[in-house]
Amino acid sequence: MTVLLAEPRGFCAGVDRAIQIVERAIEKFGAPVYVRHEIVHNRYVVENLEAKGAIFVEELDEVPDDANVIFSAHGVPKSVPADAARRELSYFDATCPLVSKVHMEAERHFEAGRDIVLIGHAGHPEVIGTMGQLPDGAVQLIETVADAEAVIPRTPDALAFITQTTLSVDDTTAIIAVLLRRFPNISRPHKEDICYATTNRQAAVKAIAPKSDAVIVIGAPNSSNSMRLVEVAERAGCALAFLVQRAEDIDWASLDDVTRVGVTAGASAPEILVDEVVDAFRARFDVTVEPVTVSKERVQFKLPRALID
Repeated sequence: MTVLLAEPRGFCAGVDRAIQIVERAIEKFGAPVYVRHEIVHNRYVVENLEAKGAIFVEELDEVPDDANVIFSAHGVPKSVPADAARRELSYFDATCPLVSKVHMEAERHFEAGRDIVLIGHAGHPEVIGTMGQLPDGAVQLIETVADAEAVIPRTPDALAFITQTTLSVDDTTAIIAVLLRRFPNISRPHKEDICYATTNRQAAVKAIAPKSDAVIVIGAPNSSNSMRLVEVAERAGCALAFLVQRAEDIDWASLDDVTRVGVTAGASAPEILVDEVVDAFRARFDVTVEPVTVSKERVQFKLPRALID
């Protein structure tokens, strides 16, 4: 069995920063530290932080008045920190800086009087957080090319689009093409909103998929960037591509005729889970691991000053 190991894969800088914020807060203030929503979309990460003293909640009303609370990497509506401030809670915002960039873009467009279209997935925490930066109705969400063809802006001559950071690069390009055709003067991001980590991981999957009989993506079913990697692998020519959270989820029977398997991990999946999957293959096959590198990542984000000794 040849394992084609995609690089880059796994943790991005935003995820790494968010996890460090939780760990530093526990070290500095002691357990428990409350976290609103999963800090990142990965059960292994969440359970590891729970073991260290993090308590994950859905809403702030589950947080005691004297507690420390952290907001997840996906970003939150403005109403959430406002509510925390009203209750005088001590809070830290672990929103990925690249998501915060999209928030600031939305605010600039709104202040300039532009109608705003957001390309993203309905119900995703990042989309909820981005739309929640502005008054209700200020942002219209579109998910597909069909939506882009049908959207009717209030002010077609004063229009802007922004995007979720973890979308399919190819799908988003197609949606943007429709918007540019219909609204040639639409304002677009100076730099693409889809983040470097999403773009790089999709490029790496495109490199391994045509050479693989199967592609395994390690990640969570509620992780947008992980689910997009499965789609990218299928479109890039691999007929068998599937998501697993752990090695124990692998359907070995489906790999009976496979001799070359691609392995990657979503941006919220730690490298220990990649090692676990590779070890599971080694336990069953004579394995040769071939790294396939499309780029190197050196991005790092600073922690909040209050958590730096």
